[in-house]
Amino acid sequence: MTDVDARGAATGTGDRSRPRAALLALCLTQITSWGIVYYAFPVLNPRITADTGWSTTATTGAFSAALVVSALAGIPVGRLLDRRGPRAVMTTGSLLGTGAVLGMAWAPSLSAFTAAWLLAGVAMAATFYHPAFAAVTRWWGEDRIRALTIVTLAGGLASTVFAPLTATLAEHLSWRATYTVLAAVLGAVTVPAHALALRAPWPAVPLRSAQQPDDSGSVARSRPFLVLASALTLNGFAMYAVVIALVPLLTERGASTTAAAWALGLGGAGQTLGRTLYACLARHTGVTTRTVALITAGGATTLALAVVPGPYPLLLLLAITAGTVRGNLTLLQATAVTDRWGTTHYGRLSGLLAAPVTVAGALAPFAGAAIAGVLGGYPALFLVLAGISVGAGALAVAGRSCKSP
Repeated sequence: MTDVDARGAATGTGDRSRPRAALLALCLTQITSWGIVYYAFPVLNPRITADTGWSTTATTGAFSAALVVSALAGIPVGRLLDRRGPRAVMTTGSLLGTGAVLGMAWAPSLSAFTAAWLLAGVAMAATFYHPAFAAVTRWWGEDRIRALTIVTLAGGLASTVFAPLTATLAEHLSWRATYTVLAAVLGAVTVPAHALALRAPWPAVPLRSAQQPDDSGSVARSRPFLVLASALTLNGFAMYAVVIALVPLLTERGASTTAAAWALGLGGAGQTLGRTLYACLARHTGVTTRTVALITAGGATTLALAVVPGPYPLLLLLAITAGTVRGNLTLLQATAVTDRWGTTHYGRLSGLLAAPVTVAGALAPFAGAAIAGVLGGYPALFLVLAGISVGAGALAVAGRSCKSP
């Protein structure tokens, strides 16, 4: 038994307590859940609006409302995860997600379509990264960064797998039939995977050190937690707005729509690369230094995209670099609670931390487009977003005492 295994066994987080197939199952279900519940929508939305007459604003609004519901539902879901573990939560979420996608497929009206998306928001809270991260954090203990990296690398493949699959299905089927097929795939993959692969007993709460709080409420109300949440929320708004606005920015710079789409896609590849680098970064930096450095690096790439007019290969390199930073930021948020307050209340605290970030991400596409319209273009928007990242970095510095509640 290795030192890590010995420590894990002592706290209920070692190899003996892990369900053997859990990591593989979580990788598979993250690809499938994200791919169908999240990434299929932008592929199918043009067909949905053309067939139904519903406005793009209305359908996109339903999607954004689901993200807000997911943020709010993530808080009580986090409490359940801390107490009961991921099996029941993620299995139930998979059932709800399957029903929600079927509801979208056969919605007779915009209100029914919106209701299906609101249900999907609850399913997202119970099946996406948040519960998967909680499972990995408790079961893998001190080896969690490696396991978290593997899960996020798999999740990063969701769009690569399901965007083209959805497009191929839609070429031969109606959007309603396509969603029906995807719902069947979602149910067939995720329900049994969560029900069967997450069966191991939920480990006991690890022994609390003197530096770890025994009350999640006191942490959630503390200045360090609130400052960190504010920094991650501002950074999340800027990050999501950059992703959505990258294509119109590059087309304003003279790139074709196809070339801009390639830049966005290769930025996703950079995101995957960034996640492979996080473990090394975590070993060689402190928690505050790491947080400030990544937020600042994200702001620097946003600023560069704002001021560099071209040529296209340079803009492409900047897009990939920005994606690499985003990949690290995903794992930064996944480890933010454990790095500061331990694993005792990971589910609830990470849900509280993720909620405003998710809401900011839901609002970012609309707000970004509105700001670009007011300022006269996307380069000006990117300057504003770079400034927001600077503010987020400053808050992260102000929260450097976050190790204590």
